[in-house]
Amino acid sequence: MDIDIIAKALKELGHPTRLTIYKSVVRAGYQGIAVGGLQKKLGIPGSTLSHHISSLVSAGLISQRRESRTLFCVAEFEKLQSVIAFLQDECCIDEEC
Repeated sequence: MDIDIIAKALKELGHPTRLTIYKSVVRAGYQGIAVGGLQKKLGIPGSTLSHHISSLVSAGLISQRRESRTLFCVAEFEKLQSVIAFLQDECCIDEEC
C-alpha cells in the first residue's frame, strides 16, 4: 500500500477525538452505528462530530450509508487491516539471528 495513504490514515487516527470516534465505529461492527447514536454516546457536538467523521471518511477509514433519514458510519475493516499490515509486514526483518 502507498505510504502516503497509510500516513494519512495514521494522521487522522492521531487525534484523540477521531480515535475515540473510530474505536466506537469499529466496536459497532459491520452494521455500523448511527451518527445520532454516536453523538449521544460520545457527547460530541454535532458540528464537531461531522468535522471529525469527514476526516475519517476522507482517509478511507470509515464509510457512510443512509437508511431512510438515518446516517450510519461503518468501519472500513479492509483499510484498517492494510494499515496494520503495513506496520507489521517487515517486523524484525533487519534483526540478526
